[in-house]
Amino acid sequence: MITLVFPETGETPVLRVSECQRFPRQFDGLSLAKARMPRAPIVVVGSSNTDLVIRSAQLPRLGQTVLGGEFQIVAGGKGANQAVAAARAGARVTFVANVGRDHFGEAALRRFRDESIDTRYIARSKSSPSGIALILVDRRGENLISVARSSNDELTAAQVRAAEPSIRNACCLVVQLEIPMPAIRAAIKLARQHDVPVLLNPAPAKPLARTLLRHVDLLTPNQTELAALTRRSVRTRHSVQHSARMLLASGVKNVLVTCGSRGVCWCSDVGEKWFVAPKVRAVDTVGAGDCFSGALAAALGEGESLEGAIPFAVTAASISVTRPGAQPSMPRRREILNALAKALV
Repeated sequence: MITLVFPETGETPVLRVSECQRFPRQFDGLSLAKARMPRAPIVVVGSSNTDLVIRSAQLPRLGQTVLGGEFQIVAGGKGANQAVAAARAGARVTFVANVGRDHFGEAALRRFRDESIDTRYIARSKSSPSGIALILVDRRGENLISVARSSNDELTAAQVRAAEPSIRNACCLVVQLEIPMPAIRAAIKLARQHDVPVLLNPAPAKPLARTLLRHVDLLTPNQTELAALTRRSVRTRHSVQHSARMLLASGVKNVLVTCGSRGVCWCSDVGEKWFVAPKVRAVDTVGAGDCFSGALAAALGEGESLEGAIPFAVTAASISVTRPGAQPSMPRRREILNALAKALV
């Protein structure tokens, strides 16, 4: 197990580790490459969708029809995206989800197994179809997304509790908000009972109770989600930091705000720090935040410090936006480490 420890000396928060890593790490984001460890166990509880994507020159305005777009069917869903991102970044992932007994559900299960993701706790709905998301993407990579009701909405607390053996032995629990709140609360409760750090990606944004937030070690909103959670405008670096501190006051241990090309703002009780994102040409930003969360969990699970894990996750996300699709765009561990090494030359 690993737990986040916050020194009273003003030092950077560190990870206290027992089973998930056996030796100390550097703060350069590259220590993951210096000695390859057994794959860290990560549990992701969340949604699985199939994305129906149309790419066109511009996003339609209200009442407007835009012609000439390219159509693709791509694997997605925030939970599934984060599971794939963590697996490709080097983690041993168990995914807890609910998919339908249809073609999309069967295809999803095959994809997860191809990624060496443990699917034993994926339930199969008898009454609802698998998740479907309609996504519009413009030439700048910006997007609009709408998600249909589906088997994701049937993931129950009992189904999550069935995964307790894997959660108990995990280095990190990753969860999002595309599944019912009882399932989310059950997952976080189990993680707390077994001293497993909780990473919550608050998307899609919705009001969250302090009683839930105080059990979250790592919260990873983007700027839009941060604004929704705090009900404040978030445009400048100062406003990002101010709003993030509001969430700290709600009991969250660490807030990591993903700000696109501006990078990531990490706020904790010891202060704020910005991490610059590599300059890239964005093709598709769908799944970038999921890539960040999954890669972050994988790095932390191997014992990397939070300060060292953030550059690893930022680099992974920056690679993902350079190619289309959510899950197809997730980079593999070696690609992330190679990009980090080039950035430090």
